[in-house]
Amino acid sequence: MAEFFDRLDDKHIAMLEKQPVFFIATATPIGRINLSPKGYDAFRVLSPRRVAYLDLGGSGNETHAHLAADGRVTIMFCNFERPALILRIYGRGVPVLPQDAGWAELAEHFHLMSGTRQIFVIDVESVQTSCGWGVPFMAFERERDTLRKAHAQSDPAEWTAKMATRIASIDGLPVRPTDRYIASD
Repeated sequence: MAEFFDRLDDKHIAMLEKQPVFFIATATPIGRINLSPKGYDAFRVLSPRRVAYLDLGGSGNETHAHLAADGRVTIMFCNFERPALILRIYGRGVPVLPQDAGWAELAEHFHLMSGTRQIFVIDVESVQTSCGWGVPFMAFERERDTLRKAHAQSDPAEWTAKMATRIASIDGLPVRPTDRYIASD
């Protein structure tokens, strides 16, 4: 049976911190629904009512476009071990880019990786847990390092120029590109 909460509690946070993958869904009144898996050590609980995740450049930037246009977001975590549990965070989010006010303070919560494009900040409106009894047991083997390697091997000027061309979603919604390449240490 599903339960709703108005914020994340300590048990929720403990479960989230153990998960190597989460899923983010966004939509606008028109166009496609976006649903993306996310990995790496990229999710942070900033407070019981605010979360954030670090976003690397990838094939598109649909989450940015949708949040800029509509703001609604759902983040889902599944516990693939015991106890069975699905946790969804419903909220409203905004992209924060390296050139934006507030970037430096947010970035302190993360280990920035080569290719970091933005940080999404989500104000939690509600949290839902459900049984997860239909979710299979799965074991985490390791992260894929392909995306991070590709960004680390990029020429910073070429990478920034490429990101500057990505100004629209697949449905034509506007996207603000990052103005700088971030290299990891």
